[in-house]
Amino acid sequence: MSRALKPIPLTTTQARHIWLHAQRLDERTPFGEGAQAVADAVAHLGYVQIDTINVIERCHHHILYSRIPSYRRADLRQAQSVDRSVFEYWTHALSYVPSNDFRFFLPAMREHRREGHRWYASVTPADTRKVMRLLRAGPLTIRDIEDDVLIEKEHLWQSRKPSKRALQLAFYTGVATVSERQGMLKTYELMTRHFGWDGLPRPASAREITAYLLDRALRSQGVVSLDSICHLDAPSKQAVAGLIASRVRRGELVPVAIDGAGKQEHWAEPASLEPGEVSPGLVHILSPFDPLIIQRKRTNLIFGYNHLFEAYVPKARRKLGYFALPVLVGDEIVAALDLKTDRQAKKLLMQKWTWVGQGRKTAGRRELKRAIEEELDRFARFQLAD
Repeated sequence: MSRALKPIPLTTTQARHIWLHAQRLDERTPFGEGAQAVADAVAHLGYVQIDTINVIERCHHHILYSRIPSYRRADLRQAQSVDRSVFEYWTHALSYVPSNDFRFFLPAMREHRREGHRWYASVTPADTRKVMRLLRAGPLTIRDIEDDVLIEKEHLWQSRKPSKRALQLAFYTGVATVSERQGMLKTYELMTRHFGWDGLPRPASAREITAYLLDRALRSQGVVSLDSICHLDAPSKQAVAGLIASRVRRGELVPVAIDGAGKQEHWAEPASLEPGEVSPGLVHILSPFDPLIIQRKRTNLIFGYNHLFEAYVPKARRKLGYFALPVLVGDEIVAALDLKTDRQAKKLLMQKWTWVGQGRKTAGRRELKRAIEEELDRFARFQLAD
């Protein structure tokens, strides 16, 4: 290997600052406010994960709130249903993605249309004809279909309604999209009618999709590895690795060596290696599904924090709590708070407070606790707002 290609050493603190800047968690209001801020945040992050657990606010709202302090749930509804600047589809999980990125998902939709979807193999042609007839008449929720004969579930999260399975298959094949959400109740609409298209856009090529995956990761992660780029997408690794090698040869990417990463390779764009300082007083109470947390091994490498998601762990074996939220103060994860929203009593309940990392040190803990409690007050107002 030539001297120019020798990996640039990075401390975990340097890697942390690069990642925090890429995630826009190094400043208070990086995207402004309103529905445009939602569209800009989703476009920058690449996707925002959707999840059903609502012991506190569902994660898609929480992730956006962490980067848009004035965020309101209505802002996401405006972006999805009126502006149509974001839409729902599968990334590594069900997510909001930028509508401008639609064509990168079209090949997957076409593949599901051609070959079916393993989760919905039980959908019959009669089920499909039924929901398509209803969709052609107008937007549709599963509550609008009352004549289903319930069937047995094939796995825990599957619906017993054949029409719901058929709607979900229409969603994955790109025939239908989710035009609106009320809580977790989805309104489905024909894709072309929702966007006002005469036909679907031109699908991205395999080469374009590979570049999209790499560019999305570089933008939102700063320092990347094959695992972080292709999270839960192992089949894409070979093509992405080839593109990385090509960009390294052209000087567009440089290899970096993060302390403690061992043989795991990382890369970055040269311009991203000097991100600036992170405000030490900035406090974020993060969702366990936040992009900074969801890739557990990466978070552990760069922050020295191994988050435990224990919602499905028996109570007696939990260490952090049912739905613990990591607390980021400046550039350190210092605590995990197990919170619960009592919506009837309009209170945010503290189930358990666990100090982690630098938060375990007693020096300065009183001031640290005060800063977190101030952020908890703001977080509670967000949780309890209509």
